[in-house]
Amino acid sequence: MHEAFGYVHARGYLARRRLVARLGDPAGQGTVEYVGLILLVSLLMVGMVAAMKGFNGRSGTEIAEVIVSKIKQAVNAITFR
Repeated sequence: MHEAFGYVHARGYLARRRLVARLGDPAGQGTVEYVGLILLVSLLMVGMVAAMKGFNGRSGTEIAEVIVSKIKQAVNAITFR
């Protein structure tokens, strides 16, 4: 009977150590950082569009076209392996 409790205790201890080691592992951190960066850029772009909503000049249209073309270039440059 005591051997069974010792076995269960050892298995639980090892599982807990693996979990703690896994939580400290930086794997996947890059994905979180990229998502945060994408959200930041998106918020900046929304702010720019909101700020230029009442601006109907030629320079506003040129800026919008440059932004759209750069985004299209970046999307077209992405390759999945």
